[in-house]
Amino acid sequence: MNIRFLETFIWLARLQNFRLTAEKLHTTQAAVSSRIASLEESFDVRLFDRNSRSATLTPAGRKMLAYAERIVRLGDEMRREVEDASGDAGLIRIGVVESIVHSWFPALMARVRERFPHLEVEVTSDTTIHLVQLLRADAVDLILQTDSLPDRDFVNHPLCEFPMRWVASPTLGLAGQLVALERLAELPILSFSRHSGPHTAVEREFARAVERPVRINCISSVAAMIRLVSDGFGVAALPPAIIQRELHDGSLEVLDVESAFAPLPLVASYRLQSHPLPARIAELATEQARAFVAALGPELEGQNARAAAAAPAKAAEVAKVAAKNPRSRKR
Repeated sequence: MNIRFLETFIWLARLQNFRLTAEKLHTTQAAVSSRIASLEESFDVRLFDRNSRSATLTPAGRKMLAYAERIVRLGDEMRREVEDASGDAGLIRIGVVESIVHSWFPALMARVRERFPHLEVEVTSDTTIHLVQLLRADAVDLILQTDSLPDRDFVNHPLCEFPMRWVASPTLGLAGQLVALERLAELPILSFSRHSGPHTAVEREFARAVERPVRINCISSVAAMIRLVSDGFGVAALPPAIIQRELHDGSLEVLDVESAFAPLPLVASYRLQSHPLPARIAELATEQARAFVAALGPELEGQNARAAAAAPAKAAEVAKVAAKNPRSRKR
């Protein structure tokens, strides 16, 4: 049964005129007649009483009209659902780490809303470790986080990298001088959640330079960590990209520390065998992340340049400190 033929049947029943029906459907009167004849042959009934001016429904045609209208409505509904499933509507579940939430994620959501106006977005903010677990359990469709998944079942889409720097409140009086890791070890150290990439990097830095064990306070909430450091509770290694407001208002400052962290990578991950929508949003995330980094480029380069300019003096001062305090060197 051809739905187009049923649509022709419905319009002819309404307009009761072959010419008007042909104009409505942008076709010819011959095509309208052929479609009606095909339906009558399929059901072995006469659907219309015809004369030179009009076409009126027969009793059989009146019974068939209600069914035809239901079938056409179902066809329209099915078409809309299929079109929605192609990516312009539906639900996407996104997991995101706070380092992204505090930087370019709001701008990404604005672009998603513009590109997919009928799409419903469900967002979960958590640590990378937990987000990976959610993705593996099919509890989310896409995660924006810090680790590439080694499994072949997943796609890893590089987004951008955030430089990491030691930061503190000006109330601690650490700015404007070279700060040794030994000095930082005397203060409360705040870090990302345990076993995360940034936490492992902090542990490695102190193990390299400080002989005694260092206590690291792990905090899963980046917002809480920023607030504690701003209030002078301790120091933390954070991406300057996510604390621009605090750096501008002076509640946080970047320290000159004898330490060099690898940049924090940001990655979009989703299942290889999944709906095309996660891949499309991952592409938007890549564009937005790179635009964000490019916009902050001069400021981040300025912070890097200040650190590079201090490098010769830093090396000399570190050597002097080490000479005066042999215990600072690992045996």
